[in-house]
Amino acid sequence: MLELIHSIVNSEEHIDLHQFLHQLRWQNKSYLLRNDILDAFNDYCKSLQKPESFRNTSQVSKLIYHTQEIILENETCCLVVRPRIGHQQVFHIAEDLQVEPMSVQELLDLRDRFVNRFHPNEGGIFEIDFHPFYDYSPVIRDFKNIGKGVQFLNHYLSSKLQESQQLQEKLFKFLSLHNYNGTKLLINQHIQNHQQLSQQIKLALDFLNSYSPTTPYTEFRFELQDKGFEAGWGNTAGRIQESLELLDGLIDSPDHQTLETFLSRIPMIFHIVLVSLHGWFGQEGVLGRPDTGGQVVYVLDQAKNLEQQLKEDITLAGLDILNVQPKVIILSRLIPNSDGTRCNQRLEKVYGTKNVWILRVPFREFNRKLTQNWISRFEIWPYLETYTIDAEKELLAEFNGKPDLVIGNYSDGNLVAFLLARRLKITQCNIAHALEKSKYLFSNLYWQDLEEKYHFSLQYTADLIAMNAANFIISSTYQEIVGTPESAGQYESYKCFTMPELYHVVDGIELFSPKFNLVPPGVNESYFFPYTKTDERFYSECDRLENLLFNLEDPNLVYGKLDNPNKQPIFSMGRLDRIKNLTGLAECFGKSEELQERCNLILVAGKLRIEDSADHEEASEIEKLYRIIEQYNLHGKIRWLGVRLSKSDSGETYRLIADCQGIFVQPALFEAFGLTVLEAMISGLPTFATQFGGPSEIIQNGINGFYINPTRLEEMAQVILEFVNKCDHNPDYWLRVSQQAIDRVLKNYTWKIHTARLLSLARIYGFWNYTSKENLQDLYRYLETIFHLVFKPRAQKLLAQHIQR
Repeated sequence: MLELIHSIVNSEEHIDLHQFLHQLRWQNKSYLLRNDILDAFNDYCKSLQKPESFRNTSQVSKLIYHTQEIILENETCCLVVRPRIGHQQVFHIAEDLQVEPMSVQELLDLRDRFVNRFHPNEGGIFEIDFHPFYDYSPVIRDFKNIGKGVQFLNHYLSSKLQESQQLQEKLFKFLSLHNYNGTKLLINQHIQNHQQLSQQIKLALDFLNSYSPTTPYTEFRFELQDKGFEAGWGNTAGRIQESLELLDGLIDSPDHQTLETFLSRIPMIFHIVLVSLHGWFGQEGVLGRPDTGGQVVYVLDQAKNLEQQLKEDITLAGLDILNVQPKVIILSRLIPNSDGTRCNQRLEKVYGTKNVWILRVPFREFNRKLTQNWISRFEIWPYLETYTIDAEKELLAEFNGKPDLVIGNYSDGNLVAFLLARRLKITQCNIAHALEKSKYLFSNLYWQDLEEKYHFSLQYTADLIAMNAANFIISSTYQEIVGTPESAGQYESYKCFTMPELYHVVDGIELFSPKFNLVPPGVNESYFFPYTKTDERFYSECDRLENLLFNLEDPNLVYGKLDNPNKQPIFSMGRLDRIKNLTGLAECFGKSEELQERCNLILVAGKLRIEDSADHEEASEIEKLYRIIEQYNLHGKIRWLGVRLSKSDSGETYRLIADCQGIFVQPALFEAFGLTVLEAMISGLPTFATQFGGPSEIIQNGINGFYINPTRLEEMAQVILEFVNKCDHNPDYWLRVSQQAIDRVLKNYTWKIHTARLLSLARIYGFWNYTSKENLQDLYRYLETIFHLVFKPRAQKLLAQHIQR
């Protein structure tokens, strides 16, 4: 980018760059983000009547396109440029267009000055820099491969196995470690080193050739033990032969595919902890309460399917003879004043499972007025260290030993996962779901102004600790990590930032680390399945739900009576908050008379009355929705259901809309993933979803769904109308998009795919962690230093405030 800027400065275009920067100084803003910059550039081009070629292909336009921030200071400006995904450059441009690169430290100092929090005469500021700690680890080079960490790691490990006798010995020792409740697995004392292992594998393979592939392991178990091989290789002669051939190949001529397939078979995961700490966590009566929703649904579905996958893996490994029983525990918080929910129960079995439990551990009673009740996710930080100590004891008792894997959810759960993993020396996986830092603009810059309400200094410090400590990180989408060519990702926002007067993050996360992996969640196929599966549908509920959707007149449940219930339905379902933007969809519908003539709008959106909501933002959106209905006179054309549907009702509702050849619209201003998008698509509904965030990776535009820009309402209406018109001219068009939506989900977004991939990752990163653990100690000490010197004092300060309440 420096070459591009120099090229501009040394060409006729330097006049345009100079005039554009000069024009920016006359605006009210001194800190411009990308959208501001693009708008200002369009205004500049319009005011000077610049040709289209200049706007789109000039060198100045290319620079503007890649500029993420412009900070104006005195007669100079700073350009933060993102030439490609995962990379950032910073330049200082003087009034006379003299250009100099700026260091990260200089950029952070400038941002501090912008908010008047810079004190150069009072010494330096604590700098956090994780870059040196990734020197031990291989790093992905091509940004297109970010999120494919395990593939990269397998290539790296297999090449090292080929080169290093030491790593082969580590593989032997790793296989020798495994046991279940004290019973040896895989390799016994008859094999003492990796050379002997290679010899015995060949003897075992010759022995297995005399058996039919379907011969049960129990028929030759003791003969294999004499050769040094215990249970865990397979349940039949054929399966064991496959496993030993894979290992033989790894020893003689390792390759990445063999390594992944082999490590994915190792029986090393039996007991799993899922940490979902904040909010009301339960199976009934919790959805719709503060800090719950998609997280509860996700974790419950994940836990159930992990148990099922573990059972399958245990059977295939031949461990039924040892009566190996998997166990999954969802670790959450016990809330004594549980308001009619089961959140005051220590232990609750998860429905439809054999050995999946919700284990609730209380916060210690520092102030019973607080700790006896639910505490907001923004306020729980002072309790997490003592909670971890108490939870560790409870988990050891429930598992009768250590778990094998801990999976954190959200910032608080990931911090507890880090603390548990350090204490128990087990593999740690992080799932962020959504990082708050991306939601609140400039929240790190103005953290002191927001601290009393949000305590971002604690949350962002916890995020930095947990994401760098994790052995592997699961992301639902590529964008979650590094965004798009136009915008930075959620994790990328932690790469470089300042918390003025607290610390500077010079390098907060290695985005090219192989710890990042894309493993999107699945859709629960027990409730959400195609409308065409007539033999599986809940027809006993159809009449009730159909009446609710189209005809029922009950002011407590429904607002709006449809003049013509037979019109094609436009359907949406979600929370009434600003980001979900259901009011934006209503306004889009209101602005398009043609849409109103052709379709009805049906919304399932929580509450109908302002007085029923304790959430300020929800109350504001309720008021806004009523205002839109009146403004555009939508009476008879819109139906608003103030209900919260169960999973089974939600699934049948999607299918009833599909029966009417309706469509589903997800109009969020930003969506980290988009579970409702999956639910609608697998039901067979042509789906229109926001282009901002995860849905743009789920949907293939124009094939199995459609992108919409929720900030451009007329354009959004036009996209929907084009589909409706195509369906009129070609009745098979709706059916084609519907079937392609179903196929897309079944191929890529099932819980079976998710859990199999997650357990494969846990095994592979478990091996990687074992082979590189000596190199990780410096990182862990650094993380503990940040925890004890930054996080803990601030948490104790907040606790002191809680005690006084």
